[in-house]
Amino acid sequence: MIIRNGRVMNPADGRDEIADIRVKDGVVAEIGELSPKEGEEIIDAGGFIVAPGLVDAHVHFRDPGFTWKEDIYTGAAAAASGGVTTVICMANTKPAVDNTETLRDLLEREKDLPVHVLNTATVTVGLKGTEVTDMEALAEAGAVGFTDDGIPIRDQKLLLQAFERAAALDLPISLHEEDPELMGSAGVNRGPVSAKLGVSGAPAIAEEALVARDCLLAEESGVRLDIQHVSSGRSVDIIRFMKSLGIQVFAEVTPQHFSLTEDAVLTCGTLAKVNPPIRTEADRRKLIEGLKDGTIDMIVTDHAPHTMEEKAKGFNGGAPSGMIGLETSLALGITSLVKTGEMTMMELLGKMTVNPADFYKLPCGRIEVGGCADLILIDPDKEWRVTEDCFYSKSPNSPFIGWKLTGKVVRTICSGITVYTEEAGICG
Repeated sequence: MIIRNGRVMNPADGRDEIADIRVKDGVVAEIGELSPKEGEEIIDAGGFIVAPGLVDAHVHFRDPGFTWKEDIYTGAAAAASGGVTTVICMANTKPAVDNTETLRDLLEREKDLPVHVLNTATVTVGLKGTEVTDMEALAEAGAVGFTDDGIPIRDQKLLLQAFERAAALDLPISLHEEDPELMGSAGVNRGPVSAKLGVSGAPAIAEEALVARDCLLAEESGVRLDIQHVSSGRSVDIIRFMKSLGIQVFAEVTPQHFSLTEDAVLTCGTLAKVNPPIRTEADRRKLIEGLKDGTIDMIVTDHAPHTMEEKAKGFNGGAPSGMIGLETSLALGITSLVKTGEMTMMELLGKMTVNPADFYKLPCGRIEVGGCADLILIDPDKEWRVTEDCFYSKSPNSPFIGWKLTGKVVRTICSGITVYTEEAGICG
């Protein structure tokens, strides 16, 4: 195929120009002013941005074990429709990805999906926090990193051992930072809103204490550390300081945390219940500052499907935390950050493409001759309304239903094959 007259934006090298891209055999063959060849599919990208496919380094496809919420097929379709061509799945499935058999089963089933689906393995056996997994065997089997996401690791000595082993493998560890001993109840920020709801809430200090601890353990071990879904402004300050010491700490933030405040749980109910919770306007502003100055490296979704029946249980009835995000992530970034003047489109795309790719040392997230043809076409000014029927995910648990957003993916190309168009939906 040849993609003509698009505004090519490549955060990896700062390229921003009107150009054509020739794709052949799944890779980018040429970039420049090109003439179509006989038999080539011609894609008119006039008026659109042509960007690298998005890389979402934090998703839950609920497979195996919770496939009534999501599975690898519906999750991959949701990713393709949102312009995400590479996802990294978390390991807190059932059974957990703490053994090579479970990991290999996933990798085999993921081969023919429309997007690249990669997998982490757990840090500890059974997510219990008492025994480190066979990291070496899991790495050899194909794990791209390690995480007990959803469950903080209390044992510092065990965690340091895990850090050292991951560092020797040159693979990262990603951590969910909420100290259980400092928690009240999960999913809602502790403060006036939690009091109004009659729940004890999750204080920011529960996150901040573990962030500080684990950055120091990362310095001791040399591991490449990812602080997952940062929610607290003071956590941003801690991470910024730790980076200034030369510690290999990276951070991610979700669109819900930079687009909403804790008041969302009053209007959206449990659809806005997430771990860690959405916090105050002051925290939201600090998260955006962290994105702008490079303290926060990646924008991820923490795509976490739950059924509406589960969410209907209420704050005191056991409704689970989490929301979906693959279909809305780019548009929320454009709406909340680009259109408000907080970031440029190039800066936003960098947080969603090359930065997560580089953290995991993946050959994606960039447009370059000889590189994989994972590309998206974006209409940056298109306005659209989020509705339940626009989701490919099995679960429509999003607090953004009803929102009017700006920016829409109109085509997703993965390994040189069109896997989604706005007109036809999922292709193939």
